[in-house]
Amino acid sequence: MAIERALAVIAENGKVMVIAGISHIPHVAAGIAKLDKKDKKRVFVIGEPAAKNTAPAIACAVKLASCNEAGNMLVLTSDHIIKPQDIFCSDAAKAAAAANEQNLVVFGIPPSRAETGYGYIEIKKQSKTDDIFAVAAFHEKPDLQTAKKYAASKSFFWNSGMFAFSVRFMAEQMRTLAPYVFLPFENLKHPKKDSFSISKGVQILNGWQGLENSYKKTKAISFDYAIAEKCKKTVMVRTNFDWIDIGNWEEYASLLENARKERGAPGIFKVESDTCFVDSDIPAALAGVEDLIIVIRSGKNGFPACALVTKKGKTQLIRKVVDQIKKSGKTDIL
Repeated sequence: MAIERALAVIAENGKVMVIAGISHIPHVAAGIAKLDKKDKKRVFVIGEPAAKNTAPAIACAVKLASCNEAGNMLVLTSDHIIKPQDIFCSDAAKAAAAANEQNLVVFGIPPSRAETGYGYIEIKKQSKTDDIFAVAAFHEKPDLQTAKKYAASKSFFWNSGMFAFSVRFMAEQMRTLAPYVFLPFENLKHPKKDSFSISKGVQILNGWQGLENSYKKTKAISFDYAIAEKCKKTVMVRTNFDWIDIGNWEEYASLLENARKERGAPGIFKVESDTCFVDSDIPAALAGVEDLIIVIRSGKNGFPACALVTKKGKTQLIRKVVDQIKKSGKTDIL
């Protein structure tokens, strides 16, 4: 869906770069292979040698785009559901116009509730143009009381994590604001034709000389921390489309629960536990518990058996659990 959104807004000679972990490439290629032949030619995949967060991924994309003298770049994520597409395209066009003025453009989602799982964008009240505002500040994920204040204000928006900018402008910003991220990519040469392989008709850039070394040298940091929060020319598009972040466990649970109401959930039994969500590949029964998200994997298809239990409203703590798991060396359960 993210690729389809990208294809809908780029020019005919535009390209879609998909940056993903090397282990995810087969799954990504299988998805892209479903596109028609014309669209498939406009998409290629870059496998990241290491997970270094979003700033290095974007730096890699900016460097590659600058080799081709690209104009604007739109950064999307693969864990959003956005509808309807025509309104998204309209908002993306506003972002492109703002990017042409040498701005970093962020997409702000009008908050529908007090949400502690998202970062917030604070705007200056003076509108630059329709739906375009200067950014006053970025705010970390708040506590509930602060989130309620943000949600009640007309000056705070959810930070969607999507961006638009001129490639040349962003290269300059990265050199100035985050050289420790960008400079390791700076001397990469334009990849040669034989740097690409083809899998299921999908172009994969898996032979870009020097890329692995660049990832070793760059710093693991988010684009928000490295660039967005420091950039002096940041504006926000107030979005008009519907947006769901399924990278958020509570949104994922809500989506799956609604689907189950339509088709049923065999093997899940609840008594006085209706506010709980269960995603299990074995029968599960709940009695007298509230507001839990429970995920159980029994060990099918060669994967280890494991379970996750978290309280709704506390799912941001899962990141800390993941850190504990990594430190323990039990990464196979992730």
